[in-house]
Amino acid sequence: MNEKKSVPHLLNWTRIFVVAYKEWREIIRDRLFFILAFVVPSLLMLLFGYGLSLDVENIPLAIVDYDQSSVSRDYAHKFSDSRYFSLKQQGGHEAKLEQMLMDNSLRAVLVIPPDFGKSLMAGKPAHVQTWIDGTFPFRALTARGYITAMNAAISVEHLSASVSAQTGLCKSQVQQLLQPVSIEVRYLYNQEVKSIWSLAPKLIMVILMLSPPFLTALGVVREKESGAIYNVYASTLSRAEYLIGKLLPYVGISVVNAGLLSVMAWLLFGTPFKGNLLLFFIATVLYVVCTTGIGLLVSVMVSTQVAAMVGTAIVTVVPAVLYSGMIIPIPSLSAVASVIAHLLPGMYYAEIATACFLKDVSVLSLWDDLCILLLYTLALFSAGYLQFHKRPVR
Repeated sequence: MNEKKSVPHLLNWTRIFVVAYKEWREIIRDRLFFILAFVVPSLLMLLFGYGLSLDVENIPLAIVDYDQSSVSRDYAHKFSDSRYFSLKQQGGHEAKLEQMLMDNSLRAVLVIPPDFGKSLMAGKPAHVQTWIDGTFPFRALTARGYITAMNAAISVEHLSASVSAQTGLCKSQVQQLLQPVSIEVRYLYNQEVKSIWSLAPKLIMVILMLSPPFLTALGVVREKESGAIYNVYASTLSRAEYLIGKLLPYVGISVVNAGLLSVMAWLLFGTPFKGNLLLFFIATVLYVVCTTGIGLLVSVMVSTQVAAMVGTAIVTVVPAVLYSGMIIPIPSLSAVASVIAHLLPGMYYAEIATACFLKDVSVLSLWDDLCILLLYTLALFSAGYLQFHKRPVR
């Protein structure tokens, strides 16, 4: 009999709910699957949330002061007293400090030369040598920025004190003359510039890109391995009824997980939620349905659970981490990588989640991202529906 003739024109929701209930019973009966569904997402949030940080602070620092003058000690104290550096070693031989850099005990070294204080008091320039561990370029460039900024501030302070002593002008007036243009920086939306505030919404995006596809792919493929799929082939269920009923529990579980992850971001990591809760909920449901569709598409293309896990990992892990703006901002990606990022749904949900948490953004501002997620959802489910057959393809 032609398959198209056996598909009813209208969905039978009783059948759908029966399939969904059966799938739910299988999830709660299988301890491993239950853990994957409810425990692993929260565990990933804890591990990534506490283990991942882009804040560069407490950089292990050593200071070698060959001058031992009051000026050099004041200069060194500015660095050792900063929250950006953690003084691990003061003095010592340069060979020993180089060895400490090699074994990662230090990340930066300041070498203050002899006659540092005399040179400054005589109005001559003094040169301070800086060693920075460059094995991690982002951290090295940030440390260099800290040292450069602090050195510039110390230089202006010393110069203004010297000019003030010679001219009799007030020190603050001299500083204004030396810096005629001042910059006042205001950090909007993340006043403390905490990286976790930006990372937490994106972690929700990453986890929802990983968990729903894995659950969906494994849930469908294990019926192929056990032979239970032949009951579906012999039943009067339509393709749409089976797929909707099969995926409903995973969508519901993932929406609940999204709520738990959001609460964890708020309570554990202090990330404020300033936006529209309804908008965030709608976007999250769309994104969850979309990522569930990825698992569906993978499941209809493979026949074993191992293949399902490998295939799902390939199409979710790398895009979620590298092409979503989580680690590398989208404008900083290469032209090819930027195109790939715009072809994947993670970037759009990351924009919505970040805007909802840190900004009070209107629906109109995020309308394009919502529409793109909707298109992804329709495209993935259409592809999964067309690839799934009530009769095994030979």
